[in-house]
Amino acid sequence: MSSCSTDVKENRNLDNLFSKEGVAAEAAQLPNGSAGGGRKRPLEEGNNGHAHSKYRPKKRKKVPGPILPKNALMQLNEIKPGLQYKLLSQTGPVHAPVFVMTVEVNGQLFEGSGPTKKKAKLNAAEKALRSFVQFPNASEAHMAMGRTLSVHTDFTSDQADFPDMLFNAFETSTPADDPFYLGSNSNGSFSSLGIEYPLLPSPVPNLVQAPLPPVPSPFISPTSGKNPVMILNELRPGLKYDFVSESGESHAKNFVMSVSVDAQIFQGSARNKKLAKARAAQAALYALFNMQLDQAPSSQPIPREGLQLHLPQVLADAVSRLVVDKFSELTDNFTSPHSRRKVLAGVVMTTGADVKEAQVICVSTGTKCINGEYMSDRGLALNDCHAEIVARRSLIRYLYSQLEHFLSNHEEEQLTSVFTRCDNRQGFRLKENVQFHLYISTSPCGDARIFSPHEAGMEDHGDRHPNRKARGQLRTKIESGEGTIPVRSTNTIQTWDGVLQGERLLTMSCSDKIARWNVVGFQGSLMSYFTEAIYFSSIILGSLYHADHLSRAMYQRITEIEDLPQSFSLNKPLLSGISNAEARQPGKAPNFSVNWTVGDPGLEVINATTGKDDLSRPSRLCKHALYSRWMRLHCKLSSTLRIKTVRPSSYHDAKQAAVEYHGAKQALFRAFHKAALGAWVKKPIEQDQFAPTT
Repeated sequence: MSSCSTDVKENRNLDNLFSKEGVAAEAAQLPNGSAGGGRKRPLEEGNNGHAHSKYRPKKRKKVPGPILPKNALMQLNEIKPGLQYKLLSQTGPVHAPVFVMTVEVNGQLFEGSGPTKKKAKLNAAEKALRSFVQFPNASEAHMAMGRTLSVHTDFTSDQADFPDMLFNAFETSTPADDPFYLGSNSNGSFSSLGIEYPLLPSPVPNLVQAPLPPVPSPFISPTSGKNPVMILNELRPGLKYDFVSESGESHAKNFVMSVSVDAQIFQGSARNKKLAKARAAQAALYALFNMQLDQAPSSQPIPREGLQLHLPQVLADAVSRLVVDKFSELTDNFTSPHSRRKVLAGVVMTTGADVKEAQVICVSTGTKCINGEYMSDRGLALNDCHAEIVARRSLIRYLYSQLEHFLSNHEEEQLTSVFTRCDNRQGFRLKENVQFHLYISTSPCGDARIFSPHEAGMEDHGDRHPNRKARGQLRTKIESGEGTIPVRSTNTIQTWDGVLQGERLLTMSCSDKIARWNVVGFQGSLMSYFTEAIYFSSIILGSLYHADHLSRAMYQRITEIEDLPQSFSLNKPLLSGISNAEARQPGKAPNFSVNWTVGDPGLEVINATTGKDDLSRPSRLCKHALYSRWMRLHCKLSSTLRIKTVRPSSYHDAKQAAVEYHGAKQALFRAFHKAALGAWVKKPIEQDQFAPTT
């Protein structure tokens, strides 16, 4: 008994000794120096069948601690080691001093202030770092920091020999499964901030803004990356995120979160609150620190040519949210039977740089065209009920109402109009900074939609699609169906009797019509009697956005256009997707189209097959309705018209008298023909030969 008891005690003492030594050794290896618990080692097997013999000693795995975030001071020291920080001044009372520290980087002096010398140094380092990202590409940033890239560097090589890892700070690759991943280099260098030059108009003329191809890099664990919330928290600790709103249909919810940074409020929207927080943080990083998520080139917005009043992504998200919210309001939070839709479109107007003052002008849905047998020779039926086409007709109706406001006898009503008289008193123009932005919930049918959204992009492997030579071709919608087909090389003229006998009525695709608006303006030929061409400032897609395909469809395929009349040009609007891409709308498309314009009491519902409502009444957007309003304005403004002509006898004659407009349209058709992209298919002429009284 005593012998056995002694053996057990000895074993216990040995175990205690081994346990303490093992724990001590492991504690030295752990990052935080803790043993992570210190359970004693159990008895070995063979200890006289002791109850604890079933336990085997477990080897403790080394658990890597989280990579600690690096502040601006550490980041700058890695890029430019050995910098000297100097105390410039100390002011304020003893209990609340203000220190100013300076640091010199490549001959430029940066100052930082703070309540302690350490925080002042950190502030100076932050300003120095921020100066590095004012350059559009990595090579310029290297030059700013006293480094140069070899002129023989091959950026297309898989084994490119770059001078240092800083290059990755400006062009980084993003893991596909995390839209907010900002990669860091294995040595934790400055690229952990994932900085990329924002897509705003460059101050340097003729500067290529497309980023260089990303450098191939080994797989990086997601734990080593930082999302925008983490990065913003490093730069501005202790921020609070607030829930703003929740909207959207049940299968496509949209949450809005906001954060206040440096007395500015930034919002982000997404399908859940976590992503919305990340997008709010990204908006702040973008606006305050010139940091932008590293996206594939095909996902990045393309800035418009000319005046850019808004940050592209901020504008795109705001326009999308406004249109969806308005549609929700009009359909009783999407509970109305007429909320069913495949495509939603709308136009938003901004009158300055503040997106919060934007106004929804019109909203529409639809994906179908009229059946040929229902064509109207009196202009009483809508031929094309695709959402974006209906939205444009609604916008023209709004412009007529704004001209009527201007001509009102009440001064207050005149001031609310978006129009003002031209300096020469001939016609009208939009007031300064009035811009219109077209939102479509998916890419417009036709050339903009001819690509595979989940296959490798053109920027990765080149365009190897077997049908790539058909890119840019004019395409037509088909009667009683969805989708488009390329135009026929011959016989592009449709006849009234041919369609009535059963020939399928063809309508140009939405991609082609929007390209046309980018040349002749969206106001149409009749409105050009009163105003110069009016163009969209932005085209924003809720899903299936691809920069290459959309820009080609909207204007790139007709850049060789020639002989445009003086008041017309090739418009290149901002093109952008939204942060929270809309979910695909599966199922059969409804056979109706709805429309609403500001001032209307509610939605108008049109049967897309007949082009009228279910009681066979004409739409408020039909040719006859708009032509009647035009005639009234024509009579009132006969002395100040841009186009002087006798009173037209028919709708067709009124359109043909807009000579400059038709000159621009013919220049567009020639550009398509010259590029071998096909010929524009025209509707039977008989449908426009009605008089205003019929």
